[in-house]
This record gives sequence, structure tokens and C-alpha cells, in this order.
Amino acid sequence: MGEAVENVYGTNAHGDRHRAKDGVDACKWYEEEIDDDLKWCFALNSVLHRGTSKFQDIALIDTKHFGKALVIDGKMQSAEMDEFIYHECLIHPSLLCHPNPKTVFIMGGGEGSAAREVLKHKTIQRVVMCDIDEEVVDFCRRYLTVNCEAFASDKLCLVINDARAELEKREEKYDIIVGDLADPVEGGPCYQLYTKSFYEQVLKPKLHHHGIFVTQAGPAGVLTHKEVFSSIYNTLKHVFKHVLAYTAHVPSFADTWGWVMASDQPIMLDAQQIDERISKRINGELLYLNGESLVSSTTMNKSVYTSLLKETHIYTEESARFIYGHGRACFA
Repeated sequence: MGEAVENVYGTNAHGDRHRAKDGVDACKWYEEEIDDDLKWCFALNSVLHRGTSKFQDIALIDTKHFGKALVIDGKMQSAEMDEFIYHECLIHPSLLCHPNPKTVFIMGGGEGSAAREVLKHKTIQRVVMCDIDEEVVDFCRRYLTVNCEAFASDKLCLVINDARAELEKREEKYDIIVGDLADPVEGGPCYQLYTKSFYEQVLKPKLHHHGIFVTQAGPAGVLTHKEVFSSIYNTLKHVFKHVLAYTAHVPSFADTWGWVMASDQPIMLDAQQIDERISKRINGELLYLNGESLVSSTTMNKSVYTSLLKETHIYTEESARFIYGHGRACFA
């Protein structure tokens, strides 16, 4: 995959944005194509690493505005300055809505940030993190120092495998299953893990009675929510009795982002109860989420709300929807 040159990501979400000293390349801009006629550009200090694994392209860049950032298959995955927004929203709502979460299965999550957030919960006894790409996991394990404690935890079981195959062969069930997968991009390694057949035949049977599934669901902005967000939401409605969508703005993604929780048991959100559970259950302090912000994140604007109500598309391998931009990032 090539050589990286320094440990990256500081000790917290507000780490320094210093200039890299020994970057692999000296580049001025990173460009990500959001659409045919729309680009999202980042001024760079340097490109710290570029390479290709068996499954995907990977780059680690040091941006002037967002700090160090991980890019996979041409799409921004996380940035030092605001990754806490994405990962807190992905992990904590489902765990806080569950009465007593002890076991978690993470699909994807190779950079380790999802596991880091799960392990903040005092009730957690076991976390299985299953990622298909060993080279990416090894790279993140070595260089994303903010997650070193998570990777070293004796509660974490790291598995390199296709998440579908891993879930199919496991006999145990889980309180929470997390989809921390790359966006569904054409030719990518994981769009099949957003399909109705996978949710229905493989994933749901691996949840305990009070189990909750949560997945990242792509961009959820006024102009972008119909790409995959509304489809994932509707697909899960055809598999689970109770489905709840929520969103948050992630600055480095240049958009509002969406997540969806699903369960056969009612998902109850009460701001006061959420705050009490945060205080009781979580080691340390969350930077983004509290009870009020979590409850408010489930309120969509009129445009998105209407689309969720009217969406008819069900995600299948034959009728998959994809995010634009696979392999279209460039360094200028």
C-alpha cells in the first residue's frame, strides 16, 4: 500500500493542524467530485500516504482547514477536526436507546473510531469489529493514534472478513449491530450490505429480542437525500417494525449526513432519559450529542420528511442506488 510518514490524528477531536514535515507528496489541493459539475476542495499541507489495497484506494492527507483526513475510493471518510460528529451520531443513539447493551457487532469500522465510541459505554462486555480490508485496518491501527486504546482493548475482537460471511457463520446474537460501512458506490466492496435480502435474511436474525440495528445512510441534505438515504430508510421499514432516521451536519462532508436505527421493539427517545443514561453509562464526556440534540436530530425539514414518506424504492442488488464519485478524487 505504500509508506506513511508519521503518526496521525491527535489525542482528541480538536487536535493541532500543524504542517506536516515529511509528506509523501507536496500538493496544494485535494479535490472530491460531488457531481459532474460540482467539486469540494481542500487546501493541503501535504499528502501523507497514498496506496491501493486489494479492495480500495486509500489516501491520508493533511488539510489546512480540517486537519488530517482519511480518504477511501475518492470519498472523504473522516477528518481530524469533526470526525467526532459522525462517530458519536453513529454509535451512541442506539446504545442509549437500548435498555442494557452488552454486545456489539460492527460491520466495517476499520479506522477504529466506531469501536472507540462503543467502548466508552460501561455496560459493554464484547465488541466484534469486522472489516474486509486488512491493509486499511492495519494502516489505521498503526497510524490513527487517537484510537490506539480501542484497538488495544481486551473487549475488542477484530476480525478480517466480509461482514455478511462473518455474520452468517456466527451463532451468537448481539444487542447492537452497527453498519459503519463505506458509502454504496458502484464497484465498491459493500453495497450488497445495504440490501433488503441482507437485512432480512442475515442481519436481523443475529439481533437479540431488544436488539437495535443502526447504519450510516449517506448524505441527507435537501439536494442529496434521494441518492441513498431515503432508499435505505424505506428498505429498513420493510424489514423492521420500528425505524427512525436522524441527521447531523458534518462540515468536512460538505453536507448533512444521515443515519437510520431499526428494531422490532419501539425506539423511545426522551431527552432527559438520554442525558441521564449518558451521565450514568458513558466514561468521559461526549463532544456533540446530548439528549436535546439527539431528539432534535430526528426532525427532518419538510423536503426530506416528504421524501421519506413517499419513497418506494427498496434497495436490492439488482436495483441498487449509488453515491456519485467513486474513484474521482484527485490531488492538484
